[in-house]
Amino acid sequence: MTGIGNDTVASVHYTGTLPDSGEEFDSSRGAEPLTFLVGHKGMIPGFERELMGAEVGDTRSFTLEPDDAYGMPSDEMIQEVPREMFPEEMPVDLGMTLMSDAGPFRIVAITDDTVRCDFNSPMAGKTLHFEVEVMDVRTATPDELEHGHAHGPGGHHHHHETEDEKGDDCGDDCC
Repeated sequence: MTGIGNDTVASVHYTGTLPDSGEEFDSSRGAEPLTFLVGHKGMIPGFERELMGAEVGDTRSFTLEPDDAYGMPSDEMIQEVPREMFPEEMPVDLGMTLMSDAGPFRIVAITDDTVRCDFNSPMAGKTLHFEVEVMDVRTATPDELEHGHAHGPGGHHHHHETEDEKGDDCGDDCC
């Protein structure tokens, strides 16, 4: 039996809660398990560390301080963006979350000329508790190792029309 380690693909069900309030912030229960390539920075560091060595059927319960999760909020992650960078017809409201090439961000201030965008994770600065059940563990394929993420069920999927379209990279459907 394979245990979770670097260069394995793990599939887990998890529930994440905030220890202070018990509020659930995320869960895979009732959906497909979370599938990820271990050791390739696809997960928060403490999550992977706490699962190392776990095998199918194992359960783990752990609490992560901010430094092992999403880190502390940083002023460097708050940027002033010219208002003209947003489409004129787009409503821009205080507190709304939008997506960019750099990831999600929250609007924290608006003037006539600028929009202050906070790229800190909403989970930055928070202590997180996880209940995790290991559903599957397998050795990563060479393609997964090359691409840096899991493929197949629960991971990224490759859809090629013909054998000629297969390439060495993941393409638009993958990365």
